[in-house]
Amino acid sequence: MRVPYPEVFAVLQRVLLRAGLTPERADLCARLFADTSRDGVYSHGLNRFPRFMEQVTKGVVNLAAEPVRVKTFGALERWDGQRGPGNLNAHAAMARAIMLCREHGLGAVALANTNHWMRGGSYGWQAAEAGVIGICWTNTMANLPPWGTRDPRVGNNPLVLAVPHPSSPVVLDMAMSQFSFGALESYRLRGETLPVPGGFDKEGKLTQDPAAIEASGQALPIGYWKGSGLALLLDMIGALLAGGLATHQITRDVILESGLSQIFVAFDLPSIDAEGTRHAIVEGILASLGPSPAAPPAAPMRHPGARVLQIRKENLAQGIPVAPHVWTQIQAL
Repeated sequence: MRVPYPEVFAVLQRVLLRAGLTPERADLCARLFADTSRDGVYSHGLNRFPRFMEQVTKGVVNLAAEPVRVKTFGALERWDGQRGPGNLNAHAAMARAIMLCREHGLGAVALANTNHWMRGGSYGWQAAEAGVIGICWTNTMANLPPWGTRDPRVGNNPLVLAVPHPSSPVVLDMAMSQFSFGALESYRLRGETLPVPGGFDKEGKLTQDPAAIEASGQALPIGYWKGSGLALLLDMIGALLAGGLATHQITRDVILESGLSQIFVAFDLPSIDAEGTRHAIVEGILASLGPSPAAPPAAPMRHPGARVLQIRKENLAQGIPVAPHVWTQIQAL
């Protein structure tokens, strides 16, 4: 089924207001969830909203809490999220990093003691739409095995990089596994197999069956050992800068997972190069990709973020795709 965007936003807003968020924060939180599904990331939008509300009910997420600044080191600031709503904390942290970069050329916010930020790409788009380069990442609970092992010991720590461009920002939002666990859930709910192997089954064999990977908990790191190593370093740098918890200190439970460490960095392009110069650089790089001789005309090369704009346009015109049972569950909250 498809639900018009205004209706999706209104229902989420109503639930959040009833739960106790102030009108301004309820509007932003509802928009972040609705925009995530609008852009086609259903696993971290409406599909995750009931779980978010369960975290609120169980006291994992404190709706009344807002992030507070703990220390300042020039262009770098350390903040405490006070276990508030993860997407509101992350949005505030990226907004602060953008503000700092306007003053210093670059700005960074290290955020500790926060909750799941939902769709990490939201904060990449936030940076790109403000005209700055954005980089952010978060650690998670241990849900990815270090390369060569079976026991999850490192986090599937999402990394986001964003570059502004007037017509089509370039935004990469990637997990450290070939498929995020949210993506595995989406494939399973649609009854689809993965297009390429995404992890191991309980017998240790590579598989394209999302349910088998969820059951084993053995997702395949991107680039094999390289993805495993990158996940480790993102966790280490994030915990060090934020002065917060590392992956091994975070509860291994999708409901109780809390106290995450996150990093938000912004670079102010106007202070570095003229608008025409930087646009020419981005356009030149994208143009250099060109049509590939091996690719059929019906499947042109797309840069990261281009498909989001296509899905956004379609979902605003036709309504947001929602699983009926998920929509019924949200309306009943």
